[in-house]
Amino acid sequence: MTKTIQSLRGMKDIVNDESKLFTYFIENASKIAQKYGFSYIETPLLEETALFRRSVGESSDIVNKEMYQFIDKGQNDVCLRPEGTAGVVRHFVEKKLDRAGGTYKWYYFGPMFRYERPQKGRLREFHQFGCEVFGIDNVYEDANIIMLIKDILDFFEINFTLKLNSLGCNDCMPKYKENLVKELTSFKEELCEDCTRRILTNPIRVLDCKNEKCQSLLKNSPKITDNLCNSCNNDFEKLKEILSFNNISYEIDSNLVRGLDYYNKTAFEFISTEIGAQSAIAGGGRYDRLVEYLGGRSTAGIGFAIGIERLLELIVKKEEKDDSIYIGVLDENSLNSAFKLVNKKRKECKTYFDYNPRAFAKHFANAEKQGCNIVALIGENELKNNQVFVKNIETKEEKNINIEEF
Repeated sequence: MTKTIQSLRGMKDIVNDESKLFTYFIENASKIAQKYGFSYIETPLLEETALFRRSVGESSDIVNKEMYQFIDKGQNDVCLRPEGTAGVVRHFVEKKLDRAGGTYKWYYFGPMFRYERPQKGRLREFHQFGCEVFGIDNVYEDANIIMLIKDILDFFEINFTLKLNSLGCNDCMPKYKENLVKELTSFKEELCEDCTRRILTNPIRVLDCKNEKCQSLLKNSPKITDNLCNSCNNDFEKLKEILSFNNISYEIDSNLVRGLDYYNKTAFEFISTEIGAQSAIAGGGRYDRLVEYLGGRSTAGIGFAIGIERLLELIVKKEEKDDSIYIGVLDENSLNSAFKLVNKKRKECKTYFDYNPRAFAKHFANAEKQGCNIVALIGENELKNNQVFVKNIETKEEKNINIEEF
């Protein structure tokens, strides 16, 4: 007997109610992003591995442990994208937009791939919705991005806590790293294996460790927010002021560093307490050095990504008031007329057509399965009188009406 082929571990189909929620989220998040001036971009799923090594960083777990990487038939070292920002930056540099100047704002959505242990809220193929901004070096844009995410979460009535931090810049971060390394080295033997490695590769990533023992050791370690230069400190204070003025609550989390190496200055995460351990539903920050990392001219950048699968657990689809019509036939001779009618009605609203002649009761049962609220049936008598039998399942109102009127 031939073995049944199943989906790969950590990958799943999106169908039925989940697919309705998925498209509902994409449609409405896209509309909100467009109101903020973003236009759609789609980048390839497959990129050169070097893109992510240079952008995400050699010290990140993504590059070290999680990439779907392979050598293709042309002997190119490639991988499935583990996140969305790097591909958008690659496009920005490849098209020489860094040299053209100006402002660019894009949003995207689609699958990302990371080879990690599947668990609730964390899959190997997962989907993100993200936005990226280039060419605006102003803390008001940091606030603008945070307010965009808030508008999306508010639309879907999702409660959240906003966590905020500043990671400093090239002037203040190196000195802070030096002080942090001294502190970490003093209890190096007690840290987990990952943190010990990170002391040499990217010490601030130690702050983000989820190991409880490491977190307890870090309680008295130096905080980046206490070591910011005047420029970074002024920007951070201004950001807090803008958010407070707009009634957006936040918490300062001095250990928030995000999982990627390219962030600087503003870093933020939106946390939900309703989905268990994997509680981050959105996050991002400023990455003013990333364009340079990928060979472009120095360009200010900021962006975010939302984990769609995690949000779907929290979204309740708002009741749609548009009619959904089921059209069926009672005999073979009515098919041509019904088919013509279906193609006209589809220009007005969602229309489902059953090609098979059935009895009244069976048509109504099918209509309810399809979620249709209006049933329209044509049979021999209706055809003879140029009419359609119509019933509203919700109100129970029914009548025969002229085809042209229908």
